[in-house]
Amino acid sequence: MDKLIITAALTGAEVMKEQQPALPVSPEEIASAAYECFLSGASIVHIHARDSSGRPTQSREVYRDIMERIRSKCDLIFQPSTGGAVWHKVEERAEPLELDPEMATLSAGTCNFGSDVFFNSEKTIEYFAHKMKKRNIKPEIEVFERGMIENALRLHKKGLIESPIHFDFVLGVPGASPGGIEDLIHMVNSIPPGSTWTVAGIGRNELPLATFAILLGGHVRVGFEDNIYYAKGELALSNAQLVQRVVRIAEELGRDVATPAEARSILGIRRKDL
Repeated sequence: MDKLIITAALTGAEVMKEQQPALPVSPEEIASAAYECFLSGASIVHIHARDSSGRPTQSREVYRDIMERIRSKCDLIFQPSTGGAVWHKVEERAEPLELDPEMATLSAGTCNFGSDVFFNSEKTIEYFAHKMKKRNIKPEIEVFERGMIENALRLHKKGLIESPIHFDFVLGVPGASPGGIEDLIHMVNSIPPGSTWTVAGIGRNELPLATFAILLGGHVRVGFEDNIYYAKGELALSNAQLVQRVVRIAEELGRDVATPAEARSILGIRRKDL
């Protein structure tokens, strides 16, 4: 069994400071939170940027600022979102790819997203896959529904993504796949042998799915993008606190945690430097 890769999803595009006062928003806050997560055991940091007013932005220059600040502190794998907010245009969503990060998310289909719709046509999915392949960026295939796995396999058949494919099962989003353990097992049983996978449990699904992923040999994503609470009715103090809990559980279950260098080896990523 590979060592456990922990991804910290620090901010997201929906959570606001009114909901979680510890939410990192500015480049300085996001970089500081990323470093705290690195010290706690994370090896990947999943980034959604915000502008000076706290509104979600896909600005290449804001992402550059965040990336440079993080790289000045540690060797975390910098993974920008190409999902952005549901209202961002495709071209805006693609801006962070111009920074040539080691890894980026690639959402593999359309789904209901709370009261909104997260739209990704086949043309859009292929657009992102083309860009990532051209720039040698490892895609993390975001899966919100079972059919998105099939969309990813079609990308692979067309030569737009390479094996082994890395999936991120985002489970428990209102309007998309539920976040039960049986839902995770169904997803895991549906991907090609040799693939790697991470689970991001939304809200109360975060802790049970993280624990089960550790046992199954998968990897784990936690952070304020997915869950702002540490326990029912108790806000988490920081993203790092959520990472630290996963590390403790992994230690109790006898699974070692990967460093960023080890995560690159597991995922087949060659480190990119500025």
